[in-house]
Parts: sequence; structure tokens; C-alpha cells
Amino acid sequence: MADARDDASLENVRVRFLGRSGEITNVRRSIGTLPPPERPEAGKTINAAVADLEASLADAARALASRELERALQTTIDVTFPGGTPNTGSLHPIRRAMEDACGYFERRGFAVVLGNEIETEYYNFDALNIPADHPAREGLDSFYLAPGSLLRTHTSPMQVRTMREHPAPVAIVVPGKAYRRDAIDARHSPMFHQIEGLLVAPGIHLGHLKGVLEGLFRELFGPRQAVRFRPSFFPFTEPSAEVDTTCPGCGGGGCRTCGGSGWIEIGGSGMVHPNVLRESGYDPAQVTGWAFGVGIERIAMVRQDVDDIRVLFENDPRVLARLA
Repeated sequence: MADARDDASLENVRVRFLGRSGEITNVRRSIGTLPPPERPEAGKTINAAVADLEASLADAARALASRELERALQTTIDVTFPGGTPNTGSLHPIRRAMEDACGYFERRGFAVVLGNEIETEYYNFDALNIPADHPAREGLDSFYLAPGSLLRTHTSPMQVRTMREHPAPVAIVVPGKAYRRDAIDARHSPMFHQIEGLLVAPGIHLGHLKGVLEGLFRELFGPRQAVRFRPSFFPFTEPSAEVDTTCPGCGGGGCRTCGGSGWIEIGGSGMVHPNVLRESGYDPAQVTGWAFGVGIERIAMVRQDVDDIRVLFENDPRVLARLA
């Protein structure tokens, strides 16, 4: 009986022994063949056996009911039970870095503007003072589409588009995707995210730029960040500088992340070139401005201590859960 799988099995056992044609019923019927003195004792023995059997059947029925309840609880939602911890998602590290950077500028009065990922050569190159013979304009470096158009190589075209639509002062940040013909490796991807910043108004100088970037990096990496400018060259800014910030991993002491230098390179910057201002309809004698561009992947990699950009694009849920 303990092995009975369902009510039908128990009922078969009951009918076999206690039914109208069961074995115990047949034994009862045979009492009449016994000598009269033996009949009472035989009746008592049979009744005791029947009571034991009925008790065993009741126990087996309760055990079977308990097993059925347990099985039902395993396959049925009981709304009265405490819920388990749900598997929730989170912002992707790239999205989080982009939103944090944009939030920093929005709180300081900058507008967040978006642009088309398909751009004209004019806005992507010419309007930004990039000459026709510049290496970036070659087909080996840029993704050209129809004649005169390409996938934008940076978010900088929105500088000129915005300045042409609005008089100074202008303060914007431009987050978004950009595309270049880079081979995929630990540091490069043909598609990446960039955030561009632009401030144009009377009296703007490099000191303003350094102060804003220092505040940005402290917002993204921690309160002790410093900023370093290294002279460089970009066609659309003059003077130009590469921007470094204190390595968040070691605080400037030198580690694997920064290669022992204590600094990490974040992007490029400089004062908006007078030719770009004039192309946008501004008078360089009346206004000046600064611009910068930083890679969002670079920021996300430093914040998450990731040394391979491919980790951010493979979207392995186990990795993303660790980065969340």
C-alpha cells in the first residue's frame, strides 16, 4: 500500500481484500465450516485484521494526498507564498557612462542634441576645416555611402549645424555613435560611441575648458581626478590638446590600467578654429569657443576595469551582470 501511486491503486487493494468478493469476505464466509467453539475466536481475529487493514489503507491515503499536494505546489503558483528575487536588468555600462556625462552637462545649462548617423562630406569634413587631402577622408578610413555622404566619423558635425541655427552663446553636448574603418581588437571597433562638447560665447578660453573637463572626470571617476593637457593637432581646433585624467585605478601612482604612467588618455580638445566659426556664420573677433570629444567606451572600460572593448559588445549576460 505504501507503494500505491494513486487513489485507483488503493481502491484496488481495498476491493481485493475487503470487497464483496474479497479475500477477507471469503474467509468470513468460511467461518460456518468451523466447529462451533472455534467460531467466536475466528470472528475476533478476522475483525482485528479488517481493522488493521482499514487503518493501513487510511494511512496510505493520507500519505498519497500529501504527495499529491507537494507535487501540485511544485507546479502551481501559490500567490500566498513569498516571492523569489527576480532577475532584473540594468543599464549597459556604455549607456550608463553616456547618461552620467550628459547629466553633468545638463545640470550646467548645456543642451543635449542628437544628429544623423549618415552625414554629408561637407558637415563631416569641409565645415570642420578638414582639407580634401586629409587621411581621414580616404576610403580606407571612412565608410562612404552614396557620393557625398558617409557614416559620420565623429559627432562633431552637430557643432556647425547647431551654430548655423542658433546665435551665440551656444552650449551643447552631442552623444551618439560614430564609425571608422578600424579593425576589431582589444582597443578598437568600427562602431563606437562619442560625446562631443561645444561652448561658444564672448571671452571663452582654455581655462574654462579645463575646469569643465575636470568637473566631468570627477563626476565619472571620483572626487580626486586631475586633468592634463598635452599639445596636439586637430584641424578644427587651434590650439589643440589631448586630454588625460588621473588614472582612477591607482590615483596617479601607476598601475596596469595606465601602463605605469599614472594618467589615462580620454579624448581630444581645443579652442574652436576661427575657420570653423566663420563657416558657421560667427565672427571670431566677437566670440570664441572650446570643443572636446571623448570616447564613451573608453570611459566605460576604465570605470569597469575592463581591458578589452569587445567585452562591452559581446553582451554576455554573465559579464554584464558583473559590470552592473
